[in-house]
Amino acid sequence: MGLFGKSQERNPKDMVQEWSSKLRKESYALDRQIRSIQREEDKIKRSLKEAAKKNDKEVCTILAKEIIRSRKAVNKIYTSKAHINSVQLQMKNQLATVRVAGSLAKSTEVMQAMQALVKLPEVAASMREMSKEMMKAGIIEEMIDETMESLEDVEEMEEEAQKEIDKVLWEITAGKLGEAPAAPMAAPAKEGEASGVASVADAEDDEDDMKDMQSRLQALRS
Repeated sequence: MGLFGKSQERNPKDMVQEWSSKLRKESYALDRQIRSIQREEDKIKRSLKEAAKKNDKEVCTILAKEIIRSRKAVNKIYTSKAHINSVQLQMKNQLATVRVAGSLAKSTEVMQAMQALVKLPEVAASMREMSKEMMKAGIIEEMIDETMESLEDVEEMEEEAQKEIDKVLWEITAGKLGEAPAAPMAAPAKEGEASGVASVADAEDDEDDMKDMQSRLQALRS
């Protein structure tokens, strides 16, 4: 039977619980990474304010770019946390499947989430290893390694650079440098419509954390 035979002897419930535990640890590690990046961003903000007092626009621009990179990094990590939460939710579904059918079920959602997670340097190694285990267990199929997406971020940064820099400078220096972001155009809502929107917002606030993260993940994908 060899190694494949041994892997088949593992209890599906035990595998799911092990994966769930690893996912929680990775999520906590990402939280620490976010806090670390945000602490560094606070230091950069203080330096930018000092440079603004000296009217050193060149230094301010460099520091604003660092803040933009910092925020993009945090947004990517939040996206990855949403993917992790998606897999965790699917692991709960897998436990239910095991109780009923006695085996694990293939999941397209897990496949998509794991495909995204193996691209994030902070969790790539552990997610790649977990993906191999999930492939052996039949939850996902073999994934294609995609490594060319980082170039798109550079092009996007080039296009939006000055607008983003002006926005950050305006924010950090309280309008001393940069330009105010354009105000969004919105038609005034009628009284009935406004109350309807408020009702929807209240209903959404009542959703649990997992559903909120699922909704956020779908929005990021679209």
